[in-house]
Amino acid sequence: MKFPRVARLDDTDEHVYERAAAVGEPAIPGTFAYTFSDDDPLGFEGKRKQAFRHGFLGLESFGRCTVVTVSEMDEAEYKGVVERLAHHLVTEYGAPNLGDALPVAREEVEYAAGLCEHELNTVLAVERVISADGEIHETFKVIKPQARWDGKAVKIWAMEPEEQGQDDSEDGARTGGKD
Repeated sequence: MKFPRVARLDDTDEHVYERAAAVGEPAIPGTFAYTFSDDDPLGFEGKRKQAFRHGFLGLESFGRCTVVTVSEMDEAEYKGVVERLAHHLVTEYGAPNLGDALPVAREEVEYAAGLCEHELNTVLAVERVISADGEIHETFKVIKPQARWDGKAVKIWAMEPEEQGQDDSEDGARTGGKD
């Protein structure tokens, strides 16, 4: 089955989120974190605001990321993701017990899987806003893979973490990062 996984184009997520999700971990939109909260997202600033507006939730680190890719997942991993999220709902969001949390977790994971009705390696981004009536609305942007070989999509890049302290310039200045 298809499921979203954390992707990165650079190290920006390390700087814009309190906790960045790890490349390759399964991810969901994670909007429940704001609907179950007593905090008003209109008052969010900085990293919290960025997480609300554009962050997917990684299901291993429970960190945030800006983009995910449509990837494959087997049934055993899918069940593990549901169980991991259910435990998280109990420990972090006050669900009364695992039995009550499992259906909610299953619904969240099914919703995320439903976003993946695209080719493998399609990149997805989320944008959340609050309407005048206080409802959270999310929209998803889709970037489809363009390269083809014999009619099949070809992965034209690999997501790899940046090497820390890498020096690519002649004068010793670190390149990349913020402009």
